[in-house]
This record gives sequence, structure tokens and C-alpha cells, in this order.
Amino acid sequence: MTDPAQIQAALGAATARFGRVDVLVNNAGYGSVGAVEEIDLSDLRTLMETMYFGPVALTQAVLPGMRARGGGAVVQISSMGGQVTMPGFGAYCSAKFALEALSESLAAEVEPLGIRVLIVEPGAFRTAFGGRGMHRSRRIDAYEPTVGPTRAGVDSMDGGQPGDPRKAADAIIAALDAPAAPLHLALGVDAVESIRAAQDRRRADLASWDAVSRSTDVDAAPA
Repeated sequence: MTDPAQIQAALGAATARFGRVDVLVNNAGYGSVGAVEEIDLSDLRTLMETMYFGPVALTQAVLPGMRARGGGAVVQISSMGGQVTMPGFGAYCSAKFALEALSESLAAEVEPLGIRVLIVEPGAFRTAFGGRGMHRSRRIDAYEPTVGPTRAGVDSMDGGQPGDPRKAADAIIAALDAPAAPLHLALGVDAVESIRAAQDRRRADLASWDAVSRSTDVDAAPA
């Protein structure tokens, strides 16, 4: 939803019915599986329009009213794929990584204005994500050993995901009601464990290459 006229119409309808928009939940999106080389660029642009530029446009639309009232909340439904990547999910994860980066900057910008930002990072929940809503790129045989298991996993999990959407909704509401809400809210055991493992790998890289990383600053001028 990036068309300005549609956005303003939706915002106007919500304001007419409820008086104002206190909470925006950006939840538009769909899954996409395929190796980076397999992705059609037009499909990638469409995905980014839906999963990145759409939330940006909607967020920009509601912020003036929230600023004027000195309060509000923006909930960005990201994914554990906004913190963790895997073979075959390059397109999907790139949109979620971009959304999370923008949302972290947004949170720092609007916190003094009384506006909260919550980045939600669900794992696998029982939705249509893995079914008909999943976009599948063309296949290149060379990537079957790496991307093939991802495709098979997506297909086999459809309808059997461990996450309960109702419990996810309750957790989001609890976070919004909390006096000290987190910026990032992982949902699901799979999300917590995957994100923690990714963070551990990054910390290990920092530690093992610490000396090299610190060796690249300009040398101090001789006394």
C-alpha cells in the first residue's frame, strides 16, 4: 500500500470512525523463497514495495497526527528474518532487515515526542505464510543442495507451524501496555533461539577479528 491517495483515504476512514489513530500496525507482507541468483528483479521490487516502502509510507502518514497529540505507537511486524538469514530467504530477509533498520532510527527520532515503536519478530506461526501466499522463484539446479531444504521445509511446515497467532496478538498488546516496552519483541521459541544464535555468531566474529578491526584507524601523528 504505497499509493498516496489510498493511504490518505484509509487514514481518513479510520479517523472518521475512531476519531484518531493511536496505534499503527504495519503487517502487510508475504513469503518469498529462492536463491539470490534465482530472484527476478521485478519480483524483488514488488516485494520491497509491499514489505518496506508500504510500511514507510503508512508510518509517514500517521506521524503528523501522533506528533500533534504527543503520543501514539507504531508496530512494525517484522520477522525473525529481520535478524537472521538462511539460504533461499535473501529477498524476504532483505526487506525485513531494511524495515528494522528504519524502525530503529525512527524509534530514536520519535521517543522524545511521546511516540513508541515496537518491532515484532515472529518465528513460524500458523498463518498462510508457507502456503499459497508464498512466492517461489524459478529454480537453478546448482542451488538445490542449499535452497532445496528451505523450500522443502516451507512446504512441509505449512499448517503445522508451532506459533499460535492469538498468543502472539496477546504478547504484542502486553508489550504496548508495559511501562517499559522493548524495542524488539521476538515471538516464539524458534525466534528466540535463532536470534540468540545469530547474535552469538556476530559476537564471535567481533572477538576473533578484534585486532584486525581495530588496526584500521589513522595512525596518531608523531609527537
